[in-house]
Amino acid sequence: MKMGRLALGVFAVFAMASAALAHHGDAGRYEETISTLEGTVVALRLVNPHSVIVVDVTDDQGTTTRWQAELTGAAQLSRVFGWTRSTLEPGDKIAMTGRRAKGDAPYFNLSERARVVRASGEELYRTKNYEDATASAY
Repeated sequence: MKMGRLALGVFAVFAMASAALAHHGDAGRYEETISTLEGTVVALRLVNPHSVIVVDVTDDQGTTTRWQAELTGAAQLSRVFGWTRSTLEPGDKIAMTGRRAKGDAPYFNLSERARVVRASGEELYRTKNYEDATASAY
């Protein structure tokens, strides 16, 4: 009986650990190359575990696409970068450097090798492993 409980406990620990790893891995959903998008903020959703910036991006042909950019959670954005709900307001012009979702989905990942910059040049967010060679136009 004790052995059964021990085995069940060990199984539960491994199951939770694998679920946590599965959540934080991107499972090949994003391109490895870094891209920069420039656009107009529609909304900032400061939530945990991942906050989202919604941005309208207009391409060279004049077509506007609504993008969602996922970054770290509200708690870390507030603690490390000083973000509040008014850090980004609708209408703000920003450039985001990160990784696009594979395929045609308008989804952007800002969890690694990423940064967010206002049109004024003010840097709002930068991951530790951001590569300066990919700097945006701002």
